Amino acid sequence: MTELSEGHDDPFGMRLAALAVLDNLGVVVGWNRRAQELLGHPDTAVVGRRAWEVLVDPRDLQAVREAAAKCRRAGGWFGVVKVRHRDGRLVEMGIRTYALSRDDRAREWIVVGAPAADVLEWQRDRAVLDGLYRRCPIGLVVHGPDLRLLRVNRAIERFSGVPAADFRGLPTGCFLLPDDARKAVDRVLQVMETRRPLVYSEQFARLQWDPTRERVVMVSSFPMEDPSGRVLGVAEMIEDITERHRAQRRLALLDQAGSRIGTTLDVAETARELAEVMVPHLADHASVDLLEPVTGGEEPARALSGPVVRLGACGVGAQQPGPPHPQGERVEFGPDTPQARSLAEGRPVLEPVLPPDWFSTEGRQGTHAPDLGVHSLIVVPLAARGLVLGVMTLWRSRRPDPFEADDLTLAQELASRAAVAIDNARRFTQQQQTAFALQSSLLPRAVPDQSAVEVALRYLPASAAPGLGGDWFDVIPLSGARVALVVGDVVGRGIHAAATMGRLRTAVHTLASLDLEPDEVLSRLDDLVNLLMAEQEAAGERPVVEQVLGATCLYAVYDPVSGRCSVARAGHPPPVVTAADGQVAPLDLPAGPPLGLGGLPFESREIELAEGSLLCLYTNGVIGERHIDADTALTKLCAALSRPADALERTCQAVVDSLVPSRPSDDVALLIARTRRLPPDDVASWRLPPEPASAARARELTTAKLTEWGLEHLAFTTELIASELVTNVYRYAGGPATLRLIRERSLVCEVGDTSHTSPHLRRARTTDEGGRGLFLVAQMAERWGTRYTREGKTVWTEQPLTGTLT
Repeated sequence: MTELSEGHDDPFGMRLAALAVLDNLGVVVGWNRRAQELLGHPDTAVVGRRAWEVLVDPRDLQAVREAAAKCRRAGGWFGVVKVRHRDGRLVEMGIRTYALSRDDRAREWIVVGAPAADVLEWQRDRAVLDGLYRRCPIGLVVHGPDLRLLRVNRAIERFSGVPAADFRGLPTGCFLLPDDARKAVDRVLQVMETRRPLVYSEQFARLQWDPTRERVVMVSSFPMEDPSGRVLGVAEMIEDITERHRAQRRLALLDQAGSRIGTTLDVAETARELAEVMVPHLADHASVDLLEPVTGGEEPARALSGPVVRLGACGVGAQQPGPPHPQGERVEFGPDTPQARSLAEGRPVLEPVLPPDWFSTEGRQGTHAPDLGVHSLIVVPLAARGLVLGVMTLWRSRRPDPFEADDLTLAQELASRAAVAIDNARRFTQQQQTAFALQSSLLPRAVPDQSAVEVALRYLPASAAPGLGGDWFDVIPLSGARVALVVGDVVGRGIHAAATMGRLRTAVHTLASLDLEPDEVLSRLDDLVNLLMAEQEAAGERPVVEQVLGATCLYAVYDPVSGRCSVARAGHPPPVVTAADGQVAPLDLPAGPPLGLGGLPFESREIELAEGSLLCLYTNGVIGERHIDADTALTKLCAALSRPADALERTCQAVVDSLVPSRPSDDVALLIARTRRLPPDDVASWRLPPEPASAARARELTTAKLTEWGLEHLAFTTELIASELVTNVYRYAGGPATLRLIRERSLVCEVGDTSHTSPHLRRARTTDEGGRGLFLVAQMAERWGTRYTREGKTVWTEQPLTGTLT
């Protein structure tokens, strides 16, 4: 048998209550042990006596009589009275009185009493229990051992819309969708079997008659047992946390978006990241469409119209193929579409419920829905810094619940963050394009025509660093069929580096036109850098100063007539020379300090190169990669140059393939020149004494050689040029003259002497007897100039081979 406990916590129960029996006259005829314990009166002192004589204080007698009268009329009474203890003190007791009738119609009264404090506590407990079932906002469900519902409170009634009485006897989870019902049953079984409570477990609770509404509840389950330990069922406290769950999910999505959107400074990649964040957490399909100028880094027009480019698209579900417009394709929205309105007004559009024929309606064709199952839509403009860059469109087709106002708020927040990242990427793209355009305009676009060397060039910008660098190269034709080969490097990236590179390149061109020696060119360039730094320091442009200060340069001049090459460098890696017999080695050349440092002089080294030799000039990007040692890289460079291909472009590409990674961390500038020699028959040179007859001799020699070369049509002008230049040597230099003719792409006439006095072009007055010679030379020649050597100077002229100047 199972022992039962009656009135376990009830103060009026048989085990806890004080009991007395009164006859109709108020005489005590029964008294239990609990009454004696609470009031101190033994039954012998009470039974047979009137109750008010023993238990009531005379001052309370009137109140007791009134209560007794009410009890007779009503057949019972309940209330709190003061009862006199045996020691004389008054004890507040909760009293409940019942009428008891006998067969002889005599009436007796059963009086049940308990301490007032116990009664009040019991009443509070009853009030709590009543509140759980009637007033508590948190749901309460009681499951029986047979997994049927015993009772639910009114919160469950409000949650489900089903009267609480209708739940009694129904199976657990009967009103939920099958997946949610199965989880509910498993939870109740687990608690019942383990007899351990489960606290704060989350579960979806979607009702069968309202499957489109997503509901999430927090469930705490605990077993119910009788005093003997038998499981009577499982009680569950159920709290609707749908809004809290959605808020947490939105916060998690915002946090995720912060780490996933804007990871690169690429407009298309940022748009794709935004679309991928939206699916499937907020939408089933998402597309990000940007105005065409934005995709190119330009600022969109204030009047928002025209096509957009779809740069981000994402969808879920095997049956939905996703948006029909692939990424990168132009999309044109109809004038009445939500996207067009959002672009024009700069406002979001929320359409929670779409009619079935919404996408086939006239004027709606431009919305480009991913599939016809779409039932809800959000369009949010992508706006940053006062500019609308495009729109983001979200669809729901797989999830049954429509978009709500909170979803729109979340979409706006995410779109706002993404728009800033897209605009940052757009600005970066614009800066990159500006720097690239600047650098492209400053770098040589084509190798100028010259006969001294065959040249192959490579310029590769760094892909792992923002902005463009300051590497450059140049091929500059010089007088006397010579050529200057230049490679330089400016520290830093971006527009400042490109601008600094342009300044230095322009300065090198200017200095090269003076026909200076390489070491002198670098000295003059060093002076110019110091001047630029002084100007920039005065303007407070410290970062630019550092870029100029870190500039390096290598300058080489090759003469195809003599085969001599003069080279000097300013902090730049040495060139690598491949001899005609295949031997390869870096040129042993004094390093010299980088431009702007000063302190040490620049030194030139002159070497003779056989025809067909390779001269390789490069920047740090070729040998300075972090993953490879510089000496090892130089060895690999020499190895690549030791097997030159017939085509110089193939040799240049072989160097790139051998040393430059697919994504270089530094800019790469590479210049490889294969030397040529002018045929001896195309060069004629004579040494003339310092005497008046030398001018006539110069004319004779010039005419004879031009006739031999088949250039008789240039004889008159060349005779005049040679005669005037030789005459100037005789008159002003005071030493022998050297006359040299070179037949190359043009006819070069050079007259050298031992004087360093510079000739000046001037216009003679009508009264002057001389002073017109150099003026006539300048009129007859296409180009002319003076270059200085350590032995003196050379005045040179160039004439086109195809005709005479007019």
